[in-house]
Amino acid sequence: MSLKAPRGTVDLLPEQTKKWQYVEALLRDLSHSFNYEEIRTPTFEHTEVFQRGVGDTTDIVQKEMYTFQDRGDRSITLRPEGTAGVVRAYLQNKLYGSPIQPTKLFYFMELFRYERPQQGRMRQLHQFGIEALGSADPAIDAEVIALAMMAYKKLGLSSLKLVINSLGDDQSRHAHRDALIQHFTPHVDELCADCNSRLMKNPLRILDCKKDMDHEAMATAPSVLDYLNEESEQYFAQVKQYLDEMEIPYVVDPTLVRGLDYYNHTAFEIMSNAEGFGAITTLLGGGRYNGLAEQLGGPDTPGIGFGMGIERLLMALEAENITLPIDDSLDLYFISMGNDPKTKAVKLVQQLREANIRVDQDYQQRKMRAQFRAADRLKAKYVAILGEEELEQGKVKLRQMESGEEEEIDMASLVATMKEKCGGEQ
Repeated sequence: MSLKAPRGTVDLLPEQTKKWQYVEALLRDLSHSFNYEEIRTPTFEHTEVFQRGVGDTTDIVQKEMYTFQDRGDRSITLRPEGTAGVVRAYLQNKLYGSPIQPTKLFYFMELFRYERPQQGRMRQLHQFGIEALGSADPAIDAEVIALAMMAYKKLGLSSLKLVINSLGDDQSRHAHRDALIQHFTPHVDELCADCNSRLMKNPLRILDCKKDMDHEAMATAPSVLDYLNEESEQYFAQVKQYLDEMEIPYVVDPTLVRGLDYYNHTAFEIMSNAEGFGAITTLLGGGRYNGLAEQLGGPDTPGIGFGMGIERLLMALEAENITLPIDDSLDLYFISMGNDPKTKAVKLVQQLREANIRVDQDYQQRKMRAQFRAADRLKAKYVAILGEEELEQGKVKLRQMESGEEEEIDMASLVATMKEKCGGEQ
């Protein structure tokens, strides 16, 4: 029996989860300020959701999915990305029928991809995501990008680079597809097996190949921007204009295609330029996916969103030496000496907790000095001391740990005193 976590997974211990909770709370509050509401979908879906939604020619579907047959002989897949499952839920629950449109959603998800584990990229990963469904307005593309940039800036990140591109509408994509096939066909014998299989099915995926990324044909491949029709050009120009108005700097990169088949029109990534962040600089990726709902059997529904890796976000914070303002101190540590004082302490501790005071007490029957050391390790602001003498007098000694100042207060007023000192529930 192995007592190690499976390869590509990690245990998040309390010292780490405090950072995660802080980040998640900030992202949740920010989403609400943009009027996005939380959605939670199943950890696994029918495999077809990802095959049809993400695309058969993507690395995710071909190589990275955790897929199994359940006891009903149905093909089930642990979700490798968030968008397809959210769109499935949107369609199944007929959210398109709501009078409030677009439908603006956010989520926190655990995702599963069978790939080579490396720094910031695990087989079980965590993602914050945004999906806006039901609007083809380029202003919402800009809004989604603005939300992502604002999230990073609120967390203190400054070494950021926003890269955008347009993949165009169906007409533009088909024109670009034909140009790519013509360009890569003479080099087909020089490309990897994956690129060979994708040439006729989805040549855009060749541009995303990691094995052939340095091949000279990649550098001279036709740019999608040269094949945008007038409507697609206007759409992209409008997105850029909105970003300019919001003073969000960006770089247009015509080679940015993203790794999922459902993208069209706007595609974007946010990268970290922080020194020491690592070779893989991408923090977040997203884009528009008009047509995905139709691929899953629903009505024509435009959509746009992004997925933000939480692991990579925390890596970026570390690379920029950003310390999150986490208050992990204890309001009060209760020290009781003797059986009767301990019985009374149990009641008082419960009353304090009901008043939203963060309090703990000794459960190891330690001597007073050891309990003070425990209070210090827990960063307790105050210590309450209750012994036999104090119990007889109906008093509690309250010590402020930083100054060492001590006062004696009535036991009945302890809760009110701590609420006043620590801002508990009024």
